[in-house]
Amino acid sequence: MSKGVGLDIGTMNLVAARNKGKAVETQRIRDAFLDLPANAKKVLKLSGASYVEHNGDLLLIGDDALELANVFGREARRPLSRGLVSSQESDSLDVLAHMIEKLLGAPQEKGEHCYYSIPAPPVDNPERDVIYHKRVFERIVTDCGYTATPSNEAMAIVFSECAADGFSGLSFSFGSGMTNIALAYHAVEAMTFSVERGGDWIDGGAATALGGTAARMCSLKEAGIDLMNPVGREQEAIVFYYKELVDYALTWAGNEFLRRGLEQTVTRPVPIVISGGTSTATGFLDLFNSVLDRKRKKFPLKVTEVRAASEPFDAVARGLLVQANQEYEE
Repeated sequence: MSKGVGLDIGTMNLVAARNKGKAVETQRIRDAFLDLPANAKKVLKLSGASYVEHNGDLLLIGDDALELANVFGREARRPLSRGLVSSQESDSLDVLAHMIEKLLGAPQEKGEHCYYSIPAPPVDNPERDVIYHKRVFERIVTDCGYTATPSNEAMAIVFSECAADGFSGLSFSFGSGMTNIALAYHAVEAMTFSVERGGDWIDGGAATALGGTAARMCSLKEAGIDLMNPVGREQEAIVFYYKELVDYALTWAGNEFLRRGLEQTVTRPVPIVISGGTSTATGFLDLFNSVLDRKRKKFPLKVTEVRAASEPFDAVARGLLVQANQEYEE
């Protein structure tokens, strides 16, 4: 196994990528936890569920936490909120450190390079920055024995998916907490930013509109929904918010491209690459294209094609791994 690791720190999932021979091996942990009474410990041991003991409480982590929360009509607690470390979760840093240590394991050598993802500052909320988020994960990854390097989430998608395009492309990482957007031209970062809307925004909006819970809307999405053929009021509401999210992201991409004067620099058409867990719903690419088609005449950037990342859940981690591997090239 060659050296270097990519670590995608998402609001919904933590994903690590390593080289194993000529292939890339990825591992994932759901970024969620649920507090349970201490007397549940024996049951958790029997079930094989992952949990953390913290200040006398039991914190169920990962997929088990989300599934149990849905069964009991509760909302799973999330260490990250709207793409960044949650200020409302006092236990979040301890839980995140445990998850990352479990996911990364021991480094193959002291100071092995680990590139970890950070979002770009949200352009629709200038008061919010990513400095604390970046430094917290630098400390956690370093404590695990690695040399930690932060790297932009959406740019990682370009490194993962656009080699055949000369590392030129406009990437959209539709995550749970945020949507990150990057434009690269011949491997040079031309623009990066995020917007504070993603899968959680869809779940919350649809839940509020129908009087349900965000956990219910999330489970409906993950059970399988065709965005071009919704069935029932709940799925229809989810689709409405999907369309609004795509329109919002494309509008900001066009506005930022013009605001930064990039029409004089980026002179050739580039592909759009779609990634992130929120983009994995059936029909998402068709929905994205339908929204883009309505905006195409006014969209300032010429586009060769719109395609999905080969591995939407893993694309960021794989792109980070590409960068980590470069540390070992002479």
